[in-house]
Amino acid sequence: MAAPAATPHTVYFPSADGRTELVGYFFEPARSGRHPAVVMLHGRAGPYSANVSADCSFVARGKSSRCDADSLSKRHAMWGEYWAEHGYVALLVDSFGPRGRAHGYGRHTHDDPNREEVNERTVRPLDAEGALAYLRQRTDVQPDRIMLQGWSNGASTALNVIYRQAQAGTSQPRFRAALAFYPGCGPRALLSQRYRADAPLWVFLASDDDEVSPKVCADVLRRAEGAQRFIAVTAYEGATHDFDDPGRARQAVAANRGAKDDAIRRTAALFDALP
Repeated sequence: MAAPAATPHTVYFPSADGRTELVGYFFEPARSGRHPAVVMLHGRAGPYSANVSADCSFVARGKSSRCDADSLSKRHAMWGEYWAEHGYVALLVDSFGPRGRAHGYGRHTHDDPNREEVNERTVRPLDAEGALAYLRQRTDVQPDRIMLQGWSNGASTALNVIYRQAQAGTSQPRFRAALAFYPGCGPRALLSQRYRADAPLWVFLASDDDEVSPKVCADVLRRAEGAQRFIAVTAYEGATHDFDDPGRARQAVAANRGAKDDAIRRTAALFDALP
């Protein structure tokens, strides 16, 4: 039997908004040295298990909370361990807890005005950029090989981060590439419907997604500036939103099992192949 995965370290760092101290969960490879890294961005339900997120009380550093490294959702723990096993540092960023929303949001709550406090257009991209700055100053991270991965709301955030990079050019610190799993791509999710990318971006969609429209996303990305060179879209037939969630309910759908297995098989190789 394989040894149980180590609990990730809890770390703290500032958002690029200049006022929010974020909490993150740091997964690291067994071997020492400098590693490539992946910043992971949770979806609208937050980073924690549904068993605790509804009634957990996030508090400041140094105090107890039911939201911690031991209460991460199965998906986030699985991916953090995946990256560490493949030689990457992984940093899961909690955007919601430090803003009093550790419980996240329910399905179909995009019209909830409270979500503007943590929106994927103007708030969460600054958290991702804060994580990038934090990792770049660590001695165990290769500063020019930091990638980005997001799910759902976090995937829309990842798309917005790559768009902001394309707008800013190469003078600022940048993510090397990004993975986006079933993002929303409508006007409320993306900074612009005239999307741009100038870094490798792989997007994984679910044809039977019941939370976001895979067609809208495919259309926006097909028209994007840089689409032919930088953007690759994979659509999994019959898969649903959260297809990579390892829980029993999602994996009871055969198409989800196939999509999860294919994504896991491919993603590290995509990052490994970057020049």
